[in-house]
Amino acid sequence: MTKAIKLLTALPPPQRQHLMTLAREVSFPEDTRIFEAGGTADRFWVIRSGAVSLDQRVTSVQRVTVASLGAGDLLGWSWLFPPYQWDFGAEAFSPVRAYEFAAQPVLDLCEEDPALGLSLVRIVAEILAHRLETTRGKLMEQYGMHRRSVM
Repeated sequence: MTKAIKLLTALPPPQRQHLMTLAREVSFPEDTRIFEAGGTADRFWVIRSGAVSLDQRVTSVQRVTVASLGAGDLLGWSWLFPPYQWDFGAEAFSPVRAYEFAAQPVLDLCEEDPALGLSLVRIVAEILAHRLETTRGKLMEQYGMHRRSVM
């Protein structure tokens, strides 16, 4: 399995500095819902410290954690793709400090600086591919455990 890609360290320094002009420092207390699946995706975060769990609601009361994110990880990618709605929910698993980026100014910056836009899309795609690979591995592991218990 490949190593997780970190958005800010993957960007070349001049592009990272350009993007960081749009960052705002935020924090979330432990157990705070950051966003819900289906909500409007109009921002994203890069986690500075703490842990966030991405989850999927399976019943009206039950959620399943699909990924855990920590320092350096990108939280939120749905702002980049129509219909701009969160695919998962996110909750602060511990106190979280993060850089927050509003989507529209970032998209505008990408229009002004196509090299930054291309780099950003490529890095987000790599992050998504890595998360998909990780999720596939977890599903295979779960399926294997389930199959063994049925036999």
